[in-house]
Amino acid sequence: MNELLSADLAILLIEPSATQRKIIAKELQEEGISNIDFADSLESAKAMLATSIPDLVISSLYFSDGTAQELQAYINTELSEHGVPFMLVSSETRKAELEIFKQSGVIAILPKPFNKVHLGRAINATLDILAPQELELDLYDVHDLRILIVDDSRLARNHIRRVLTNLGAQRFCEAEDGAHALKILQEHMFDLIVTDYNMPSVNGQELTETIRNSDEHAHIPVLMVTSEANDTHLANIAQSGVNAMCDKPFEPDTVKKLIYQLLDQD
Repeated sequence: MNELLSADLAILLIEPSATQRKIIAKELQEEGISNIDFADSLESAKAMLATSIPDLVISSLYFSDGTAQELQAYINTELSEHGVPFMLVSSETRKAELEIFKQSGVIAILPKPFNKVHLGRAINATLDILAPQELELDLYDVHDLRILIVDDSRLARNHIRRVLTNLGAQRFCEAEDGAHALKILQEHMFDLIVTDYNMPSVNGQELTETIRNSDEHAHIPVLMVTSEANDTHLANIAQSGVNAMCDKPFEPDTVKKLIYQLLDQD
């Protein structure tokens, strides 16, 4: 169990609608969270962040003076050392609009309106980030795991690395796409590869297929992190030889369970 409880969380909620603020605040309170600050614009959010760093930022997509993308960019640059988890709450359904956030390392994207299950899982993911538990493996020492992270988004790589570091991993190498990963694999060995699917030059599926056709690296478990939702597309990815897949944004507990399954099997 997490030593940190949901009741301990300090949350900054940025939502321009007073009605929506009340609705979301009520849902948070029902999860036991009462330490909630509010902002209704990009500028007011920045002003609050300048004086107090929350445990979690929950944000609407659009404000009168900007967007959640601008707010997240501000947090990732000006407050990068704090690693503040970011949760988006939006009625937006267009893939292109949401893909930006999926690739940027958000802790969760909740629909508007969301239900208790959506919120509960997102809060648990936040707690997993803030109060991590080290992964215990029988066949490996988690501190010695050699992990290659492959993603064309620096923010996504940072998020994956943070989650894996929280599990106790310490030895990482990063590649900005599949082609870069293949060059690294010419010189180094790894115990686990965590890769995105959508990447330029060589995507995650092509990378995995090349690994599986390699005498030297074919045995390496591959965990693919993807925002693809099409079942047919996912089936094609699975046939490339990946050992496991998880969604973007992913829940740290899901990654923990998948890595245990991948690495702790005789």
